[in-house]
Amino acid sequence: MISVFNQNRKGDIFMSLTNTPSGNRLHIGIFGKRNSGKSSLLNAITGQEIALVSEVKGTTTDPVSKAIEIHPIGPCLLIDTAGFDDTGDLGSMRIEKTKAVLDKTDIAVMVFTDMEMEPEAQWIAILKKRNIPMLAVVNQVDRIEQAQEIKRQIEQRFSLTPLLVSAKEKTGISQIKNEILRLMPPDFEAQSLTGSLVQPEDIVLLVMPQDKQAPKGRLILPQVQTIRDLLDNHCVVMCVTTEQLPTALQALAKPPKLIITDSQVFAQVYPLKPAETLLTSFSILLAAYKGDLSAFVKGADALDSLTDNSHVLIAEACTHAPLQEDIGRVKIPNMLRKKYGDHLQVTVVSGSQFPKDLSEYQLIIHCGACMFNRKHVLTRVEQAEQQGVPITNYGVAIAKLTGILDKISM
Repeated sequence: MISVFNQNRKGDIFMSLTNTPSGNRLHIGIFGKRNSGKSSLLNAITGQEIALVSEVKGTTTDPVSKAIEIHPIGPCLLIDTAGFDDTGDLGSMRIEKTKAVLDKTDIAVMVFTDMEMEPEAQWIAILKKRNIPMLAVVNQVDRIEQAQEIKRQIEQRFSLTPLLVSAKEKTGISQIKNEILRLMPPDFEAQSLTGSLVQPEDIVLLVMPQDKQAPKGRLILPQVQTIRDLLDNHCVVMCVTTEQLPTALQALAKPPKLIITDSQVFAQVYPLKPAETLLTSFSILLAAYKGDLSAFVKGADALDSLTDNSHVLIAEACTHAPLQEDIGRVKIPNMLRKKYGDHLQVTVVSGSQFPKDLSEYQLIIHCGACMFNRKHVLTRVEQAEQQGVPITNYGVAIAKLTGILDKISM
């Protein structure tokens, strides 16, 4: 859960409604060996000194991300990574961090600077296996003499047409941007959160509990994104708390077309819903927008076979401090144990933490993932499916546990 406020250097709070959330940005990963100029390339593309640059191998230790608007691509997140030829125990840890970036990479930039291409070959094979579009770049052409020969070898060996660039001299940077635009998925961010459920002029009622989880004085990101999406779809939007729902329904001349609520109050909202009004939740909308809704609905069937001895993994995308009534750490575990028994085991992970081996879990329940891009969520869905572990989503799971999943609009 993230609010639409940020904090500046002086600690003052200010609105960031004009900033595109990182989860809605095109994620561009920059990969290559140490000292291939990846950090310099990031700085050249952004036009800012974001990443630390030096002649010392291994200067970049952890992935460095920079959110930026790139014309004509739009909002992007550039990710500089540690060299994948790093050595030693610490180097192995850095490489693991670089591998983790692949989970959320929409487009990869592979940087070459010499004729030794075995490390690049291994990573290109991984990128192709994971269907990640890639752009090959020969960097440092201002000082390497074999640039044309390196280019020819890349073309012959990998069937890629590399760009010749110099991050130092800022040459070839515009071609990189144009090539990224060409590789960009044509339907990237074209999907609407609510477009399949509403038409222009529809009345949509948003039920947003203001409990201990709700940040004081502001809305959380899924609520803000949903309101904006509804306005873009030319809907009439009304926002109320759970307690105000009866009053709001009475005030309307006709029932709303759709009610969107927080999943945790499905049980309170559903009995009050007019028969002709559709019902869904912010989390379920995000399940379709960010992930694979059909996989989440199918995964929810595993709730029918859980027992007191089951082990459930709950995954949260953000890393906010746990609250007293936290939905992932408190409310969903309580719902599960009430239904299946107190011995049911629940493990909670957050942020980039996600087990490689999922075999000990009978079910994975993921949050709406407003902080992740779609690629990151789909990577986790694929990982779960490959290991035969059902995966579902907060909203889908709660609807199933409440007994109204078949009544929810998706």
